[in-house]
Amino acid sequence: MRWKNAALLALAVMVVGCSSNSKKELPPAELPDFTAEVELQSEWNRSIGDGQGDTYSLLAPAVDGDHIYAAGANGVVMAMDRFSGDVLWKQDIERSISGAIGVGSGLVVVGTLKGEVIALDQSTGEQKWLALVPSEVLSAPAVNSDMVVVQTQDDRVIGFDAATGQQRWLYDNQPAVLTLRGTSAPVLTSRLAIAGFSSGKVVAIDLARGIPVWEQRVAIPQGRSELARIVDIDGNLLASNDTLYVVSYQGRVAGLDINSGRVLWQREASSYAGLAQGLGSVYVSLASGTVEAVDERSASALWSNDALARRQLSAPEVFSSYVAFADFEGYVHLVSQVDGHFVGRKRIDSDGVRARPLVVGDWMYVFGNSGDLVALTIR
Repeated sequence: MRWKNAALLALAVMVVGCSSNSKKELPPAELPDFTAEVELQSEWNRSIGDGQGDTYSLLAPAVDGDHIYAAGANGVVMAMDRFSGDVLWKQDIERSISGAIGVGSGLVVVGTLKGEVIALDQSTGEQKWLALVPSEVLSAPAVNSDMVVVQTQDDRVIGFDAATGQQRWLYDNQPAVLTLRGTSAPVLTSRLAIAGFSSGKVVAIDLARGIPVWEQRVAIPQGRSELARIVDIDGNLLASNDTLYVVSYQGRVAGLDINSGRVLWQREASSYAGLAQGLGSVYVSLASGTVEAVDERSASALWSNDALARRQLSAPEVFSSYVAFADFEGYVHLVSQVDGHFVGRKRIDSDGVRARPLVVGDWMYVFGNSGDLVALTIR
């Protein structure tokens, strides 16, 4: 394996908490008091294997139509009715799952710690094919009607035939010396596979040929130490219309033209979790524990909520007229999209929540670290 998989790799939460001096680190902020304006109602919950496991996985579930699919780190994969929680099938692949679920083209696809990509039949859970990749898969495979595209921990992006699992192409990017543990998931358009890398670059790859079409640097490594020079793009990439939204650790949040890679706007930011978009704003969970709303037109901050400092926030998600995100103690928080004030809170898992919430219509799904998958609505 390459250098980035060596013993110097640290968990993201550990890297964020590090300091180059001897100052004592401040504890996580206490939960602030507020008057709730809405209630998060639990509609159902299911236990999914052993949840996120012990390797800092981010096993977010995936929805396709009326079904939701989730996987535990110990190899359990389940399909459920997303409105009732009724189990449609359950499969144990007997491998350590490390990458979140990708769904599409009749497939449910997961990646493993041993560098395997496994495609299951979406209707039955039976294995369709298995392919090997050079290193562990730490993000969700991207699936369309023709291809499955996977990004590996060593900064390779690989395209597979969706029907057979045969490798079509491999794009190899030079990884950074030291990185956070994790990768962003590729985003597919009709002709491009777009990926963010540990070098702070975003690269768009031709889906048919596997060659780069454009690349754009979102962050430039700075500082004297390798720790200070970490600029991973580990948070989710988000495509909306012709804009790609991206954020890096110790770098920037930016909007890029999805066809050319041209920078439309950018602002300094540091996030290993990711972002969401809505109402002309981009919402970012910063590494410090601050949640910030950025105006897409001016790149200025519309509001900033720092009341949850150092609480290791998940990526945000837009839910109704609110922004939802979770923390290390398992609380899901709702804040207003307009000004960032707290409107609701509910505890989901006492072991914490790392994976970003998943919102589909009027429903939100939260997968706790211990394996509780909870469906929520707003009351």
